[in-house]
Amino acid sequence: MRIGIIGGSGLYEMEGMENIRAEKVITPFGEPSDEFILGSLNGIEMAFLPRHGKGHKILPSELPFRANIWAMKKLGVDRIISLSAVGSLKEEIEPGHAVVIDQFIDRTRGIRDATFFGSGIVGHVTFADPVCNYLAGKVYEATKEIGWTSHKGGTYVCMEGPQFSSRAESHLYRSWKADVIGMTNLQEAKLAREAEICYATIALATDYDCWHEEDVTVDQVLTVMASNIEKSKDAVKAVVTKIKEERDCPCSTALEFGIVTNPQLIPQQTKNDLDIIIGKYIKS
Repeated sequence: MRIGIIGGSGLYEMEGMENIRAEKVITPFGEPSDEFILGSLNGIEMAFLPRHGKGHKILPSELPFRANIWAMKKLGVDRIISLSAVGSLKEEIEPGHAVVIDQFIDRTRGIRDATFFGSGIVGHVTFADPVCNYLAGKVYEATKEIGWTSHKGGTYVCMEGPQFSSRAESHLYRSWKADVIGMTNLQEAKLAREAEICYATIALATDYDCWHEEDVTVDQVLTVMASNIEKSKDAVKAVVTKIKEERDCPCSTALEFGIVTNPQLIPQQTKNDLDIIIGKYIKS
């Protein structure tokens, strides 16, 4: 079992991490956001990836989502825990709180790569429940265990960015009963499902978005994010010991009946590129 963590660049700098090393992964979909930091925590193998690269240099719309998830799969990751800054759309979700989300609404523009399929292969996976219920449950337990004020379940609106919402948009999303708004997690969740990797998100509320009649500022977001770094580390340390090694959730077989293309018609290059994802169903 290896657990992947996607978030800020300093998450791996935590007490108890051993055998820390960097590894660059080459993928058919270009370079991931950065090198992976590998190590072990309480005897569990870990792989950390700074989502926006070290120094936060990649826009949400520019993130190499396919490369990131493909590389996680290549490294043997079977669970991903994503940590992501979000705006709160509800009064009770205060800045500094965490939300272990369970649903998404897509407000991106269709320019992001959100599937491994195409190039001669068609596949469909169920996405009614976008996160792994088992993994999300363990993540929520961990947040409560460390004393973090957290909310179980919630809908994440994934917007394009990089601008924050207009006030009209913010009120619209509240009318939809959404809970938080961010710019990154939906594509990760879709690709993780296709790769049969369990996926869960800890959404870190940094502000109230602009529906609260206060403009969102970068310095406000960064201040709250900084205060959540240690809580994030503590949550990761708490959750890794709770996760059982064997997987019996639907995520582990999400692609079993998903590929609809006749295997003989799939181009060889596509088979080669996707072998670590489709290999147990379609031989290259």
